[in-house]
Amino acid sequence: MAAISPVPARGRSAMTVPVALYLQDAHTVRQGMALAQYAEASGFSAVWQAESRLAREATVPMAAFLSVTDRILVGSGVVNRWTRNTALLASTFSTLDDLAPGRVMLGIGDWWDPLASRVGIQRRRPVVAMRETVTAVRALLAGGAVTVQGEFVHLDGVELDYVHQERRPKAVPIYIGATGPRMMELAGEIADGVLLNYLVSPGYTRQALEQLRSGAVRAGRDLGDVARPQLVICSLDRDRRVALDAARLLITQYLGQQPHLMKASGVPQDLLDRIAAVLHWPATHAEVVEAAHLVPDDVVQMLSASGEPDECRAKVAEYIASGCTCPVLYPLGPDVRAMIDLFAGGLDGVTPGTGDAGDAGGER
Repeated sequence: MAAISPVPARGRSAMTVPVALYLQDAHTVRQGMALAQYAEASGFSAVWQAESRLAREATVPMAAFLSVTDRILVGSGVVNRWTRNTALLASTFSTLDDLAPGRVMLGIGDWWDPLASRVGIQRRRPVVAMRETVTAVRALLAGGAVTVQGEFVHLDGVELDYVHQERRPKAVPIYIGATGPRMMELAGEIADGVLLNYLVSPGYTRQALEQLRSGAVRAGRDLGDVARPQLVICSLDRDRRVALDAARLLITQYLGQQPHLMKASGVPQDLLDRIAAVLHWPATHAEVVEAAHLVPDDVVQMLSASGEPDECRAKVAEYIASGCTCPVLYPLGPDVRAMIDLFAGGLDGVTPGTGDAGDAGGER
């Protein structure tokens, strides 16, 4: 299977760690195609397309990126397991692999509330649902008839019923977009990798490693068998204040929307309380701007790679030292190519942490 994030052999000497690009909907699909080409030419290993909200469906731009590139891997970051029938999900990613064999990655998550409930989806027992989905999709992509009678997945002798094309196993690695500890353990147990979240601290990443390791051990695997790409907000500007302020607005929204995750990353409770007093759901832009004045620079830099070029590189290296095996950079600034240039060819002289004694990676 394709892999975007090699883990060094025992001894863990310094290496060049690959980097990837993350795109949401700040650019048109055609602009995203050009950025994917530029990232490929700059030595980036992958581009991931978001599908976190009802802004942009992931697989259409993925197909566009694959059609104009030759080597770079393309992944969904992430599709949710609730709104696509399991067999259709497998068929969709099989089709993408037909377009670019060996270059497609399925990143899948559990979506989030309140959006899910507002479109009529009741997310219950998400870990059980994810286990059934990943197991069934992998079996369908491998070929042959699949029968599953689970709580959420029901397949009765279903196969990817190719009519004219060659029947072959589809090498599509599956990455679980995990945030909570039980989903993180599941990723360590059954997935090819985990797509770690953004707007978390390196300390959160180190905790995630222990949960991944627990799941891996349960399945007789090693942590090194689990790829660990991580979304990282990158707000780059020669003017440090401009860079920090751009990241501050996004971080403020997450401080209000996901306080439990922010608390797990080390954000003080009193700051979360003050943000909650200003932001409501859905928050208006005016509320976000007002609340952003409460967020200090050190919190911005704890949760993102923001500032001047050297600061951004240093923070990304910190995530790697904490366990990330491939930073997936989410550009906030208007000049995405400048960010790609800064990380062209990956990061040299760093080693992904494993949570072992002696690993570096504390917050600044």
